[in-house]
Amino acid sequence: MSIIYVLIPIAVLLTSIGIYLFFWAVKTEQFDDLEKQGMSILFDDENDNISRNKNNNSKLKDSELSESDEQPKQAAKSSHDA
Repeated sequence: MSIIYVLIPIAVLLTSIGIYLFFWAVKTEQFDDLEKQGMSILFDDENDNISRNKNNNSKLKDSELSESDEQPKQAAKSSHDA
């Protein structure tokens, strides 16, 4: 029976903290747009696409440059071998 004297204040405290946090979340607009964040993962951002294209283009240019550098080296090696 004496445990009730401990459990009731703990229950009241946890309930009041929960109510406080709920009102804080409503006040700071945490519940305004619940669908936007869920849908945002389905679509690419414009800025992400631009940065990806720039990275891909630079990687392509780098790989083209490295391939063109390797071709004369391979030609030089084959002329020395002959």
